[in-house]
Amino acid sequence: MTAADDAALERSTTRKVFWRIIPYTFALYVISYLDRANLGYAALQMNKELALTSEAFGFAAGIFFIGYFLFEVPSNVALNKFGARAWISRILITWGIIATLTAFVQNATQLYILRFLLGVAEAGFFPGIIIYLTFWFRAKEQATTVAFFTAAIPVSYLIGAPLSTWIMDHVSGFGLSGWRWMLLIEGLPAVIAGIANYFVMTDRPEQARWLSAQQRDWLVGELRKEQATKRDVKHLGLWAAITNPKVLFLSAIYFVYQVGNLGIGMWMPQIIKSMSTDLTHFQVGLVATIPYAFATLVMVLWSKNSDRTGERQKHTALPLLAGAVALGCTGLVAGPVAGLALISVALAGIYAFKSPFWSLPGLFLTRSTAAVSIAAINSIGNLGGFVGPYAIGAIKDWTGSALGGLIFLSGLLFVSFLMTWFVRMTNGPAAVTPAGAHA
Repeated sequence: MTAADDAALERSTTRKVFWRIIPYTFALYVISYLDRANLGYAALQMNKELALTSEAFGFAAGIFFIGYFLFEVPSNVALNKFGARAWISRILITWGIIATLTAFVQNATQLYILRFLLGVAEAGFFPGIIIYLTFWFRAKEQATTVAFFTAAIPVSYLIGAPLSTWIMDHVSGFGLSGWRWMLLIEGLPAVIAGIANYFVMTDRPEQARWLSAQQRDWLVGELRKEQATKRDVKHLGLWAAITNPKVLFLSAIYFVYQVGNLGIGMWMPQIIKSMSTDLTHFQVGLVATIPYAFATLVMVLWSKNSDRTGERQKHTALPLLAGAVALGCTGLVAGPVAGLALISVALAGIYAFKSPFWSLPGLFLTRSTAAVSIAAINSIGNLGGFVGPYAIGAIKDWTGSALGGLIFLSGLLFVSFLMTWFVRMTNGPAAVTPAGAHA
């Protein structure tokens, strides 16, 4: 085979794999995040109906991540045992059922229980897909592919903001309020997708009948060759993978980051509503699409640049600095236009961080070990999803304004920037190596 033939085979294979894997996993993640985050829009009606204080709502939003934390690593161990196709299907079906049941809660306690169970059901989905992508894409393509996958987060808000608020304002009947119909309707797609996933998802390239034999052999060979030539890559046991100093340090960075990220996401509708009391629920949803559209664009472009340059550390750290500065200024400016512009910059920084960050564990761990380690990083980090919404709720009750809590979140994002930027990247066994140590 000539060099031109080999290049043509590479292009055709990577293109076919991309269009088969990424749009599909992207759609699943949109469904996932919609069911997780739509509580923020439900709060526009739900808090009054259930007599929830700001602190109680923050607790309900955050307790999801306690269940998530407890079952994240066991879920990814099960994914390694049963395969992505079967286990991702299980995750989708169970979280869809629980998401729909949330529509029928009658008090704060029932809401807390179902939000906790939703976290248990969804645990393992995100790190499972991240590992699944490493089965199909080489390291030099992973920041971009992860960016297209995680772009589902801001896109879920783009879709969910107007959809959720429209349902709340226009769908009623059978004695159910608009927010209940919204949770019910948006929970059903996960159940449907879980059943379909069992017949659609392909576990490994070796099983991909939708690739030609030549394409399949080329892809399997490239991925094996890449694994064989990695330097300083370790295979660790379960406990060693979770307690590895590098893994724990990445977990700490992700924890601090998630406090800011998920705190903003869950409170965004109420923050926008506080900027202008004249907005209807649907208008709040439309306004909320602006920062997420901007964040999606920046996220993809920034990740492409990280893959192009092969640099990871600065591409992970600098977005955190941008997010911290913009978020801090949001709590200080007056006027909805300036506030929305700063929130847009903050979200762009927060989402641009994700893809370079998730390229890091594969730099020093084998795939099987990285599966557990990514689950550990994600589960420990996502405890920040409990702290963020709860902290903003407590500060809002104390100060009378949700915007004051943004300054607190800004400080935490700045701390995560410092942790990422100034750490020394060495190859010692206890060294912490965020970013492009081997780029």
